[in-house]
Amino acid sequence: MEKLASFIFYKIMKWKMIGDFNSDTIKKCVVIAVPHTSWHDFYLGLLIRRVNRVKISFMGKKELFKWPLGWYFKKVGGIPLDRTSGQNKVEAIAKEFEKRDELRLTLAPEGTRKKVSTWKTGFYYIAKAANVPIIMVAFDFGKKRVVISSPFYPTDDIDKDLQFMYGFFKGVKGKIPEYSFEPDA
Repeated sequence: MEKLASFIFYKIMKWKMIGDFNSDTIKKCVVIAVPHTSWHDFYLGLLIRRVNRVKISFMGKKELFKWPLGWYFKKVGGIPLDRTSGQNKVEAIAKEFEKRDELRLTLAPEGTRKKVSTWKTGFYYIAKAANVPIIMVAFDFGKKRVVISSPFYPTDDIDKDLQFMYGFFKGVKGKIPEYSFEPDA
């Protein structure tokens, strides 16, 4: 499957990959994929996992895991999330890291496929609570490339950390360019 994924990614789609997941040393991390502008991001993420030979999970609202596609989302690494209000979701997700020997969890900090100028910060607090690094992944449809960062360990200065992470995604264009992430000035 890796050869087929590589053929599709590199030869048919004509994309490039910059960086890797250091999967031999980084067994647990929060992966943020930006910008999230289209359903195309899902299959691109699946291809990236295959090309890199790395197991990466994702969370989705529990409703996605019902018939008819629930079995498929679980098969490709999906973890259902109950988004009922009144729960400490950050703590619940951080506990998933404790339960597993290996968990690379992808989240979309924009929280939607529409245009936003600030991120939801749950991913940041999950990484802090689980004591794991954040790996940033840019889906740059404009330049047909995926850029994977080195592991970033959040500090206690969220504003400074967010500015650093926003900088990683500067100029990156999503599948729907007008929805691409651009931070507030």
